[in-house]
Parts: sequence; C-alpha cells; structure tokens
Amino acid sequence: MARGKAGLAAETWKRMFDFFLRTSSQRVKVLARMGLTPNDSRALSALDVAGGRTMRSLADEWGCDASNATWIVDRLEKRGFVERRAMPGDRRVKLVVLTTSGAKARQKLLEGMYEPPPELLALPRASLEVLRSALPSRNAEQRKSQP
Repeated sequence: MARGKAGLAAETWKRMFDFFLRTSSQRVKVLARMGLTPNDSRALSALDVAGGRTMRSLADEWGCDASNATWIVDRLEKRGFVERRAMPGDRRVKLVVLTTSGAKARQKLLEGMYEPPPELLALPRASLEVLRSALPSRNAEQRKSQP
C-alpha cells in the first residue's frame, strides 16, 4: 500500500509502466508494419518540416553519441523521411529536417500508436475518464515548455 504522495506516485508509475510493457506487442506490430525501429520512431517524433535540428541536439535529446544519431538519421534519409540542410549563417553545420514524406510517415505512425490496446478498452468508462483527466496531454506539455 502506498504511503504519502511519493509512495502513491511510485505505485501509480509502476502500474503505468507495467501496463506499457504488457501492451508493447501492439506498438511492435505498428513499427514492423512500417519497417521502422523504436529509434526511427523517436527520431520522427523529434523532427518537423519547418525547423531543423542539429545532430548534437538530437543526440543530446536521445541520450546517445553523435555517431549513433547520425546512423539513425542516415537510415531515415535513405527512406526519404529526412534530409540534411546547411544551417543559415554556418554552412558547416547541418540541420536535419523532416520531409513531406517523413511527416506523412510520422502521422501514420502516430495513428497506429494512438490506437488504444484491448487492455485499455476493457477498462470501465469511469476509469478511463479518471486516467484521461489525470494525465497531461502532449499539447499541454508543449505549451508549458514554450516561453
């Protein structure tokens, strides 16, 4: 039994994490259907069409070294999902941007990943409403991080 807020948070996170692990087969199927790896998925989610990201910023976000980030970007570039562009003002630095094809692939990926697993659909409506209201939306988190 959880004691105090920290204990409650730990028990809640454990249940969320265990649920996420138990339902991984659905996410693996979506990735396999698209011929993507989890790292490809993370890269597609980190990039956009308008703004570019340096390899260093991607490596820092992904918690890997620059050579690993380069390998991931190379894979996506071969598929036409990303491209490297010279950074305005410093042509030595390359920015990685999502192509139109990459944006479509990301949208398709998210549609598949956002399909609720059967285990979630099996929960009572009231439980789903509590979960939805308790968890921050991606948009809410993005708004908090903007100046």
